[in-house]
Amino acid sequence: MSESGTRHPERWKRASEIVGVFLLSVVAVLTAWCGFQASKWGGEMSIAFSQASSARIQAANAEGEARSARTFDLTIYSAYVQAVGSGDDELAEYIRDRFTPEFDVAFEAWVADGMVEAGPFGREEYVPAGTVEAEELTARADAKFAEALENNQRGDNYSLLTVLFALVLFLTAMSQRDIAPWVGRVLLGLALVITGVGAVIMATFPIRI
Repeated sequence: MSESGTRHPERWKRASEIVGVFLLSVVAVLTAWCGFQASKWGGEMSIAFSQASSARIQAANAEGEARSARTFDLTIYSAYVQAVGSGDDELAEYIRDRFTPEFDVAFEAWVADGMVEAGPFGREEYVPAGTVEAEELTARADAKFAEALENNQRGDNYSLLTVLFALVLFLTAMSQRDIAPWVGRVLLGLALVITGVGAVIMATFPIRI
C-alpha cells in the first residue's frame, strides 16, 4: 500500500476522534442544560398547581359567602312580604331598612320596572357579596391550572431532548469503535445531524432561569 493510502485512514481516524470528542462535549453540555430546564419547568408546574389549588379554595369560600348572603336576603325578604301581606306598614318599613345594599339595588330596580318578575332575586342587579370574588378566583384557578399543564409539557419536551442527545452519545461512541471506516462515517454523520436537529428544536423552547 502506498504511503498516501496509509495516511488517509490515519487522517480520517484522527479527524473522527477530534470530531467525536468535540461532539461528546457539546452534547454533554446540551444534555445538562435540558435536564436543568426540565427541572425548572417542573418547579414552575408545581407552583402553578399550588396556586390553582389555593385559588379553588378561596373561590369555594367566596361561593359560600355568596350563598350565605343570598340566604340572609331571602329570609329578610320573606319577612318583608309577610309584613306587607298582613298590612303592618311599620314593620314592613323597619324590615325594608334592613335590606343589604346588594339586595336593595335589585329590589329598587324590580319595583321601578313594575315588579314583573316573581321577585327581585332574578334581577341582574342582584349580585350577593362574594359572587364577583368567586368568579374571579375560579377564573384564576382555571388559568393557573392551564399554566401548570403547559409548564409540565415544557418540562417533558426538554426531557425528550435528553433522550435524543443520549442517542447522539451512543452513535458517537459507536463511531469510535474498531469498525469499517464507512460505518464509522455514517454513524458520526448521523450523530452530527441529530445534534443539529436537536439544537434547533431546543432553540424554539422557552427558557426559565
